[in-house]
Amino acid sequence: MLHVKQAVIVEGKYDKIRLSSVIDGVIIPTNGFTVFKNKETLALIRYFAETTGIIILTDSDAAGFKIRSFLKGAVGKGEILNVYVPDIFGKEKRKAAPSKEGKLGVEGMEKEIILEAFRKAGITAEEGQPVRELITKLDLYECGLSGGKNSSAMRKRLLAELKLPELLTASGMVDILNTMMSRQEFFELAEKLNSGEEQS
Repeated sequence: MLHVKQAVIVEGKYDKIRLSSVIDGVIIPTNGFTVFKNKETLALIRYFAETTGIIILTDSDAAGFKIRSFLKGAVGKGEILNVYVPDIFGKEKRKAAPSKEGKLGVEGMEKEIILEAFRKAGITAEEGQPVRELITKLDLYECGLSGGKNSSAMRKRLLAELKLPELLTASGMVDILNTMMSRQEFFELAEKLNSGEEQS
């Protein structure tokens, strides 16, 4: 398992599933071209670009390069690293036919090929570190940040405290929080916000 500090941007959910067995880190799917109009996903990508940096890992076809080019322009400031998978012709197991260009996407790549692509891009974070306990959506619920009558106000206070985009949903928050703090630190912060609310 390769541990990376940057958020990795991929095209779709199957790419995310494939990559999550190779790296330990935040993975954000663009859902293809929908990222062009999705304000929340773009706000999330811009946030990571300016804080941890982002790695763009799209397919090596025309659509993948179009998404790369769009993100480069849309992100503006921040650190952007590009990782390229090689041109390998074939078909993903779940698909009935090969893609238009006949190339395998990220989801169809072997683990070693993906790791080699990261190494070629100069990303060689230590392998084999223990995977830390992550903050989950259930943790947000248990801390009153989702599913309760004051959850929306609580989320806004937490986002303001951490100087994060107000547009973030609970899922977006979980991704960001896991890059900023440990699960224990999250519980301590939520408790502080809760006690502040009780006193006011």
